Amino acid sequence: MAKTVADFVLARLAEWGIDRVFGYPGDGINGLIGAFGREGQAMRFIQSRHEEEAAFMACAHAKFTGQIGVCLATSGPGAIHLLNGLYDAKLDHQPVVAIVGQQARSSLGGDFQQEVDLAALFKDVARDFVQVMSTAEQARHLIDRAMRIALERRAVTCIVIPNDVQDLPAVPHPPQRHGMMHTGIGAVSHSHVPGEDALHNAASVLNRGRKVAILAGAGALGASDELAQVAERLGAGVAKALLGKAVLSDRLPYVTGSIGLLGTVPSWRLMQDCDTLLMVGTTFPYTEFLPPEGQAGGVQIDRDGRALGLRYPIEVGLAGDAKQTLAALLPLLEQKTDLDWRHDIEKDVARWREVVAARAQTRGELINPQLPFLELSKRLPDDSIVTCDSGSAANWYARDVDVRPGMLASISGGLATMGCAVPYALAGKLAWPERPVVALVGDGAMQMNGINTLITVADRWRDWNDPRFVVLVLNNGDLNLVTWEQRIMGGDPRFRDSQRLPPFSYAEYGKLLGLEGIRVTDSEDVPSALDRAFAADRPVVLEVMTDPEVPPMPPHITSKQFGAYMQALRKDPAGGAALRATLKQWWAG
Repeated sequence: MAKTVADFVLARLAEWGIDRVFGYPGDGINGLIGAFGREGQAMRFIQSRHEEEAAFMACAHAKFTGQIGVCLATSGPGAIHLLNGLYDAKLDHQPVVAIVGQQARSSLGGDFQQEVDLAALFKDVARDFVQVMSTAEQARHLIDRAMRIALERRAVTCIVIPNDVQDLPAVPHPPQRHGMMHTGIGAVSHSHVPGEDALHNAASVLNRGRKVAILAGAGALGASDELAQVAERLGAGVAKALLGKAVLSDRLPYVTGSIGLLGTVPSWRLMQDCDTLLMVGTTFPYTEFLPPEGQAGGVQIDRDGRALGLRYPIEVGLAGDAKQTLAALLPLLEQKTDLDWRHDIEKDVARWREVVAARAQTRGELINPQLPFLELSKRLPDDSIVTCDSGSAANWYARDVDVRPGMLASISGGLATMGCAVPYALAGKLAWPERPVVALVGDGAMQMNGINTLITVADRWRDWNDPRFVVLVLNNGDLNLVTWEQRIMGGDPRFRDSQRLPPFSYAEYGKLLGLEGIRVTDSEDVPSALDRAFAADRPVVLEVMTDPEVPPMPPHITSKQFGAYMQALRKDPAGGAALRATLKQWWAG
């Protein structure tokens, strides 16, 4: 059979090193799906339960492997479904290529069924590159450009392929004439180190600081050793944005943990008391948690020069790779000899760890949601992959789970979307089948996407070298983070119609799928349930019945927020229980 454009597209993706594509079939991509059937094992099609999950999985694949993630969807509704997961990739700066079908060229402009202006639809999320393939000669350069631009810009790109184009005879080598493109895959060598003058200027700012704080984000992943050496040289404390949680071990005495509303008290104090701030690979958005403007001299390192000076008025911005730039900066930094600042940070961190443990041990009628996270942290294998969903689970992930060297961990950072953790976890397991994977999910996110992704887990787990795949579900019957936001920000009580979740037994559902299901209703059973989950011979849905009234205590609360909270509790039927839980948390701290 003559090779088609669809055959060529898959072969070209394979030349780029792509070995799996996440997607869902439909008639708009029949040609591509047929090519997968002819391709055999060279390219694997990973069927998701929904196109949104396919995009989440492509994003997570990029996060956990450093490679480009590729997702595939049909025209119209399938393409539209991709958008949330693609925006997740865009806002977290992950290289993802979306390939979507379209109706036949002859029908376009005729209001045909499922005809959507896909170039316009994807123009924002794939703003760096979105193109429609109109001829077979375009296939080579559109694939090459979509892949290279996604990689170089760390961005989402998109190719729209009408279904009739997919079946055209392939043109691997366009003729050598005017108007034809002849692209290649050749490797690109980069130098991402700023000039000597800029490095000396940055070192001057950091050397004159007496109280240096470092804020690290996802852009510092891969630069752990260099970042630790800089922190030691400067006697600095290190706070981490959520996407940078795996940059440095949470057990280092000078690592203050997460920053922001979900952050720690030591991170808050670090930023409020420092006189110098070094930001590495982060665009952490909540500027109220950074030093007051004018208090601290600032240096920022980011590979994207557009991010420099975006969150804090820095003195020196270094556009470069975090690892290479920190390595070049290190010899220019003076060793701090006055370590009083560092000792204060370490005391703060040690005290905070006691507070976290004490808060997790407070008891109520239902299980304290902090407890399973604290106990999980003690049991995580060194090579674990940890994913977390948006919602109240993110509070406890940020504060109670220690990430150690060798672990991978991620969350939806920029978009903070619900429904990503289980698709993330599955993509991580497919990329690293020999590693244990844990997804931390609230019941809202489970009802949104998680229970559907479990169907795919149940279908695939027997192919894995290591069956350890634990989905830890906090079942509190409430969209809990929104409830607390309403209370603290708006002074409003829980609105039952919007906040209540339908009862659902996640553990029993897991058993129905042939997985292990464990339901925990007593705090005393949490440690043994986690031990069972990691010892199981198959993936596990670990459902913990948790108390929705345990507050996610922010590291700092304003008088306005306190007043709103008290106003909300006076109106809320659960106000008394929430107040008692708050007092217990305050006393434990």
